Amino acid sequence: MFARALANEFARDVRTGLTRAGQKTLSCRYLYDDIGSALFDAITYLPEYGLTRADARIIQAHACELVASLPANVIVAELGSGTGSKTRPILEHLRTRQVVAYYPIDVSRAALQRCARELDSFGMVAPIESSYLEGIRQVAERRDAGQTLLVLFLGSTIGNFEPEAAIDFLLALRLCLAPGDVLLLGTDLVKPIEQMTLAYDDPTGVTAAFNLNLLGRINRELDADFDLRQFEHVVRYTEEAQRIEMHLRSRMYQIVSIRRADLIVDFVPNETICTEASHKFRPEQIARLARTAGFRLQEQWMDTQWAFAENVLIAE
Repeated sequence: MFARALANEFARDVRTGLTRAGQKTLSCRYLYDDIGSALFDAITYLPEYGLTRADARIIQAHACELVASLPANVIVAELGSGTGSKTRPILEHLRTRQVVAYYPIDVSRAALQRCARELDSFGMVAPIESSYLEGIRQVAERRDAGQTLLVLFLGSTIGNFEPEAAIDFLLALRLCLAPGDVLLLGTDLVKPIEQMTLAYDDPTGVTAAFNLNLLGRINRELDADFDLRQFEHVVRYTEEAQRIEMHLRSRMYQIVSIRRADLIVDFVPNETICTEASHKFRPEQIARLARTAGFRLQEQWMDTQWAFAENVLIAE
């Protein structure tokens, strides 16, 4: 039922995004089908994309400190867990003092199945195939009295929200939590423009394939006829907004039919579809964001090789 509802939502979102006045858009959440997820895994190994390795280094270095700061009875939920690979150090330290209860939340069934297989030895792993907030609501309903919920939102997914939407999301997340619950929030930081641009436009073309796969997914799942050869991957940085954008630019005038979205849409030469906007942060901005959403910034750990921060936020 969830998969069918998601497919219908995909069609609605594609129709809405491609009929927007001005800038056509497609949500970055749809970049991650099985092919897109595999391509993104490859991206994380590229020398130009240091974000994932920085994320993992910080967690490895501070997992013990994080766990030591938590109350005695903790359950863990992870938003957009994927296979849960970065979470392993936290679970390793947690199981030295208690039985682990881990709820990975993701829309990818394949990633959740792999996560359950690889982390099953740590304790109770209960995958939830769901959107972020609905998944957290389910976890909150299952927890026992006196348990503290540790929510992991790793990587830089919060940067994919527009600033006001990021506040709205964190406010909605806070409403699912109890005072004293903990959010570990990953944030990519502002760095030299060339470094940021190369991270989203690598010379080997893996990120371009990742971006173009979104049109391939629409072809496969919504019976569309995009010609991927007639679109090219483009990256832009807007300094005022501290935002990297990924676009797909039409090489020529073309008309595309998307049958399961009941849509025929045309593209003029050089017109783009914005597929991702990744906002970068300055360290001081994160404390303000946390306060606005009902959290207190307790710790902020930054990587020394790549400008990235993990932030320990306490629900107030």
